[in-house]
Amino acid sequence: MKQIVSINLGSSKDDYEFETEFLGQEFNIKSFGVNGDMDKAANLLLQWDKEADAIGIGGVKFPYGMGPRYLKRKHYDKLNELGEKITTPVTTGLSLRNVSMEWCLRFVNHKFPNYFKNARVFFMSGMTSYRIAKVMSEYTDNLTFADPVLENGISKFINSFTGLEKYAQGSHEILQWVPSKKLATSVIPTRAWNDYIMRRALQKADVIVIPSYDFDNYIGKATLEELGGKTIITSTVTDEKVAFFKERGVNVIIDTTPKILERVVGPNVLEALIIASLGKKRNQIRDDDLLEIISTQKMDPRIVYPSGKEKRVNRFAFVIHPLSKEFLKKDKLVDTISGFAPPAFLDAVEKVVAYAPPWIYSRVTGVKSPTGAETEGWLITIGGTPKQMLAHDPEFTYKRLLQAARMAKRLGAQIMGLGAFTKVVGDAGVTVAKKAELPITTGNSYSASGALWAAADAVRRMGLIEVEKGKKIKAKTMVLGASGAIGSVCSRLLAKAFDEVYLGGRNTAKLMALQQSILDETPDVKIKITTNPDKYLHDMDVLVTATSGAGKKILDITKVKPGCVITDVARPLDLPPKEVAKRPDVLVIESGEIELPGNPEMKNIGLPPKIVYACLAETIVLALEGRYEVFTVGRDIEWEKVKEIYKLGLKHGMKLAAISGVNGVFTDEDILRVKELALEARKTWSPDGVAVGSDGAKKKAASYTDTKDGSFIDEPLSDKGEPTLSDDSTPTISEIEDTDTNSMTTANDSVEATDGTVKSVNTADDAAEKVEDNEDNITKVAEDDLDGSGNISETATDDNEAEITDSGDSTNEKRVEETI
Repeated sequence: MKQIVSINLGSSKDDYEFETEFLGQEFNIKSFGVNGDMDKAANLLLQWDKEADAIGIGGVKFPYGMGPRYLKRKHYDKLNELGEKITTPVTTGLSLRNVSMEWCLRFVNHKFPNYFKNARVFFMSGMTSYRIAKVMSEYTDNLTFADPVLENGISKFINSFTGLEKYAQGSHEILQWVPSKKLATSVIPTRAWNDYIMRRALQKADVIVIPSYDFDNYIGKATLEELGGKTIITSTVTDEKVAFFKERGVNVIIDTTPKILERVVGPNVLEALIIASLGKKRNQIRDDDLLEIISTQKMDPRIVYPSGKEKRVNRFAFVIHPLSKEFLKKDKLVDTISGFAPPAFLDAVEKVVAYAPPWIYSRVTGVKSPTGAETEGWLITIGGTPKQMLAHDPEFTYKRLLQAARMAKRLGAQIMGLGAFTKVVGDAGVTVAKKAELPITTGNSYSASGALWAAADAVRRMGLIEVEKGKKIKAKTMVLGASGAIGSVCSRLLAKAFDEVYLGGRNTAKLMALQQSILDETPDVKIKITTNPDKYLHDMDVLVTATSGAGKKILDITKVKPGCVITDVARPLDLPPKEVAKRPDVLVIESGEIELPGNPEMKNIGLPPKIVYACLAETIVLALEGRYEVFTVGRDIEWEKVKEIYKLGLKHGMKLAAISGVNGVFTDEDILRVKELALEARKTWSPDGVAVGSDGAKKKAASYTDTKDGSFIDEPLSDKGEPTLSDDSTPTISEIEDTDTNSMTTANDSVEATDGTVKSVNTADDAAEKVEDNEDNITKVAEDDLDGSGNISETATDDNEAEITDSGDSTNEKRVEETI
């Protein structure tokens, strides 16, 4: 049996002896503590010379990993001089320590992809933990080093790896001669300030790197406030250290020293064990030998979860902005001054705030998936309202979004989502995704899924449409803003569930292109397009509004069929409270908001607790999954991504929030009341949309023009082939922003005036001015979705949850089992 002896410069209370097997050989391992007595250590070395097969020296301060050679070795060479006087191989474990530090980080980042991506890492001593800092700099730029504070008493951190190298090569040596450290320890204000900035730095960090040597002096005074929820990287983590970190709420401990024996031992013991096993002499072991042993013996880093459960907290950021100048009154000072100032004051504030740099509105915590994954994040505000964004070129908004992305990166976010108008300006996130230093998503994929999820649940609860499992629904549905990102996806999904789908929009060419695309995918559906949807509202069972009309009047709700379910996807809402109030026999719901898992906490975003918009939910789902990638950007939504994000949402405990409307959540009693009013109203409702009088008289039904492909356009075509409005139509659809453009209207568009006449809007700027008209209806901080186009392959079904149904061949696709 071979003998390994460890001479520990630390306390003798930690002495131990045990037998073990390594590489097929039997070993006896003894450890002796000398309580810092170097003479006793020397005597033990001489005593065990030739008696032991290898000797390890523990409890030493390892040399710095960087800086001038004489500076790196001065603490270490004294021990080597002592070891050279005996014939038995002696090691401090430095070689294994250096190799295992690098191996540890690469192993963890491979096992848990992107674990350290953009993390805020705080080093108690960058000089001592140089190897860790060098590898960590490959994963994140958010590095902070406390060397000047702890070594020299200077109230200044080093905030980059390059800065640490400069400090090691020059500043560190010079500062040894500056009496600031003694001053800091003797002057109470300086010492108190250094303690304060250290506590603040620990609180902000995601990962804390602590040297094993002098452990208590580095972290002994830290509390739950500083260490709660952190990841700790250190070495030789004994049971006492695990208990220490558990009391302080640490999530994860990464021990760079592998645990391959029945008890925790230092790197000096492990390296002595390897030397004795390989029969190597002093200084003959190389890094390659150690790496080979680590690999073949699976000497993986030790990952400890003090709570007993695996925990990983991922990080995200999400951009929001005020949807109107009225929202700026949430600031008490602005609200107070605007109370007696002229209206021009609020206009001026709106313009000034648009130029403000991004700021943090709220931190989001407490989101926890049933899988055990957790995430936290930040809601970052940019100051521009939709009116101000439309008043500038897209570069104006791009610049502020990229500033927000840089802020998010400094905060440690690993992915950033775009909300409200920020995701439709310009090219809908494409440019921002290319230039930002972290992945970007607009959330449109989950918005599309959530919209139909909510509609399915609402229709099921109303119970006015007969649904046969596995068969298409014999009912009619219409999408307003159909050529947009969310609208097109909703259209494709509805085509798989309904016999007949109407596509409403302003651009006939885009509608016809979408129509053909849907027919290629779902040839057995009847698709109709219209640029004047009001004519057909009376016949619709389900409506989805997905426009970006910025509060403009999109449809005439008085023409809607009793019992119709309207899902309002737009933000600001297409149907404000005063419009909804006109039809108590129609169920108007907001698009599918999502209930987050866990106990999330954040500032008010205009929704009940735990409820968020689907676009924000998409960002959170990707963070929980650790999918730090550009997911949804641009006008086109990929069918597969809508399907994927829906499945990931279910995996991580996302639920459809209680169905709500402009006045809050609908109870079962509320929905029953709407149903009863609808059934009563239908007794006098005419199929052509005109109420039947006592004499049974009706107006003539609206006519339409057939097209060659079997669809129809409801307006007669002019000589140039463009649709024109018929005399009896109400041209409110002209107020809809085409969702594949970003202007509110185009030149020569017509809008309906308050007196019912048609007036011309000559420029996009004129139309932009109209954003103010309905600002009193804009009450949300962040919006669910606005525009673009895309594809989808799943629908919402089955008892308050959605069921994915893949499409089959073009003639015999699988049907949605329980559709809207």
